[in-house]
Amino acid sequence: MGLTPLLAMVRKDLQVHYTDRRAVIMGFVAPIAIASFLGSLFGGSGGPREPAKIPIAIVDQDGSVISKGIVASASADRILNVTSPTADEARASVRHGDVTVAVVIPAGFGEASGLAFFGGGERPPVVVLYDPSHAAEMALVRGMLTQHVMEVVSREMFSGSAGRQMVERTLRNLDGANIPDDQRALLRTIMMAAQGLSSRPGASGDPASAPRGISLPYTVNEEAITGQNVAYNGYAHSFAGMGVQALLFAMIDLGVGVLLERQRGLWKRLRSAPISRLSLLVSKTLSGSAIALSTLLVSFLFAGVVFGVRIHGSIAGFVIVCIAAAFMAATFGLLIASLGHTPGGSRGVASLAVLLMVMLGGAWMPTFVFPAWVQRLTVVVPTRWAIDGMDAMTWRGLGFSEVIVPVIALIGFGVLFGTLALARFRWEEA
Repeated sequence: MGLTPLLAMVRKDLQVHYTDRRAVIMGFVAPIAIASFLGSLFGGSGGPREPAKIPIAIVDQDGSVISKGIVASASADRILNVTSPTADEARASVRHGDVTVAVVIPAGFGEASGLAFFGGGERPPVVVLYDPSHAAEMALVRGMLTQHVMEVVSREMFSGSAGRQMVERTLRNLDGANIPDDQRALLRTIMMAAQGLSSRPGASGDPASAPRGISLPYTVNEEAITGQNVAYNGYAHSFAGMGVQALLFAMIDLGVGVLLERQRGLWKRLRSAPISRLSLLVSKTLSGSAIALSTLLVSFLFAGVVFGVRIHGSIAGFVIVCIAAAFMAATFGLLIASLGHTPGGSRGVASLAVLLMVMLGGAWMPTFVFPAWVQRLTVVVPTRWAIDGMDAMTWRGLGFSEVIVPVIALIGFGVLFGTLALARFRWEEA
């Protein structure tokens, strides 16, 4: 394999690529634009930001102290954006996607929930209307609603006027209740204790001194963990994902270009030079890797200047993983050229393969939303290793050792793609 013809072919490919200024500009602009948008969705640069609230509607058909307290408690929650429409309006809002969840508190809920709280009555039903495309938010709202209802109902039962009246009425009717004697005695003890609690000084006076009701028995202190306790920057992850996607799409053009050159009979002339298959594929790998690496580095340079993305881990590790990702992408383009028959058909199949790899690699959405078997499958997807390696060196702030496995995986995929390309390469169309 002669060095002079090899370098000549690499120089030719680079000149051809960078001569098309419009294509070069779009190759840089597209990943930057998409990554900037996705980065803002993934949390931005890590600064203080108002959390996105879940829009819910609470329809209070009861109007009791308890139902009003539930509405007030939910409205004060920083995660919920609560409105109070009518039942028909709430149903229409959910149907049109304006509201994620609508909760209908029926008439008589306050009294029935109080009786059920002490085990003396049936639990009143609460109707929850939800948008099926937001099932995750529905589960979250259901858990939060449980907290608010328990706190309000227990507070009213232990310290409110409605609770005192209900306790007195229950005590009067307790002897005639059709329940076992041991349960009757236990329930009487509970009612007497609740009656004593509600009659304490301050129970009906200063709200600050009144019992608060049943609430969560713990608080949560949130702490984001990274390698060097650096602030999370969502743009670092989005530029890694969209950068890898841009590499692969650029290398599709490389593979299609090889097919076009073969279709035009260029390889017949090169073969007469003579130039070996190995020399040709190595030159394409080098030129493709250079183009892919420049695209990736320009994207991260833009992210660093505009969005403050920094390499908090090993700079050498970041450079090496970028080179490995560029090598993998270049050999992927050659594999397309070796397996493809026509430029149009090969581009369509390759585009689908790239989209699947990028999606499974976690560039578009968190991988935890995938089924368990899909999460296990991602270990055979090269984009996952590229994105994991870049994340480790940027916002995670990890050391060089954390990039060794991703780099080995990327080089392994590159060698596999290159070997298959060499084995299937044809000088002429079949």
